[in-house]
Amino acid sequence: MNNHAHRRAMGFVLLLGVVSLFADMTYEAARSLSGPYLAILGASGAIVGFTAGAGELLGYGLRFFSGLLSDKTQRYWLMTIAGYAVNLLAVPLLALAGHWGWAVGLIMAERFGKALRTPARDTMLSCATSVVGRGWGFAVHEAMDQIGAMAGPLIVMIVLAVNSSYRFAFAVLAIPAVLALSVLIAARVIFPHPHKLEEEIPQQGDGKFPAVLWLYLAAVGFVAAGFADYPLIAFHIKSHALLADKWIPLLYACAMGIDALAALGFGRWYDKNGVLALAGAVIISSIFALFAFSFRPAAVIAGILLWGIGMGAQESIIRAAVADMVPRHRRGTGFGLFNSCFGIAWFAGSFLMGILYDVSLPALIGFSIAAQLASLPLLLAVQKRLSPSK
Repeated sequence: MNNHAHRRAMGFVLLLGVVSLFADMTYEAARSLSGPYLAILGASGAIVGFTAGAGELLGYGLRFFSGLLSDKTQRYWLMTIAGYAVNLLAVPLLALAGHWGWAVGLIMAERFGKALRTPARDTMLSCATSVVGRGWGFAVHEAMDQIGAMAGPLIVMIVLAVNSSYRFAFAVLAIPAVLALSVLIAARVIFPHPHKLEEEIPQQGDGKFPAVLWLYLAAVGFVAAGFADYPLIAFHIKSHALLADKWIPLLYACAMGIDALAALGFGRWYDKNGVLALAGAVIISSIFALFAFSFRPAAVIAGILLWGIGMGAQESIIRAAVADMVPRHRRGTGFGLFNSCFGIAWFAGSFLMGILYDVSLPALIGFSIAAQLASLPLLLAVQKRLSPSK
């Protein structure tokens, strides 16, 4: 592959990375404020909990259908732009919500937009990563994504410190939303046909997904089920007064920074050793719950850092492997199927761990570790079935 093709492919990865940086800055900031904002608008705790859980289920569950639609229509740019528009513009519109019902509707719209655009965007991104390295390309994109996820909550924290209005904070988020959409349109103009970045490979087989993909989905399902959501860790910190409230969002921002750095390291590792890199990430991060749900502040901090390492692997190389297993003409459906399965497993595991938290912390910790480690035999089996180059 010549240097010009490599530079163009890397330019496309970086452009989509900038889009994700501004996009995450927008909606991750909004997610950090949505709970208190719903309370201000008169929502009950049950409504807040339902909105958070249903939003994640919607955001992941619909990706199979949006991925299937993107492959059927081949309109990857259209679905990506439409999804980002809904995803991002719903956030500043929260400033106009006069009732919790409207706010819930906009929060759901934001998740729907993300579900609509993610498989199509990842399909286009996979074409460029075939040139620069699957692991490295997705890792760079994830690192830029997490810089935005880290910056967004910090920005609104400063905005609220200066002006205590939640409505004003949501209105300010129109700035990164518009920037994200502007860069996305520029990417569309510069790279109208991103599939041409990838070398054309003759279609083989009967068009069905390879058997190894189903084995891989089972493996990542175990990883997702055992990976606790940060809100549960934050709830533990708050319930036992382990740290002052002001440190909870800061620790999340630090975890996002660790996520970005870990993604880059695991990306390089994946390009050299394939799925073994994901197995290594599971081994490193699987014990995070043992520390994160302890009663010693220093241990909790260590657990959150391990949690960030695991997130870095999950959001980067876990997608790269899907691109290596699924042919390009079915990659939108493949990414959609992967995201739906991953999200449902995450939702089920998080719900179970929430129940276990009220019953027995050792049981929660044991489930988290066991579920993640259960993925290792499956990941090793996947590694054996993939190309010797991996």
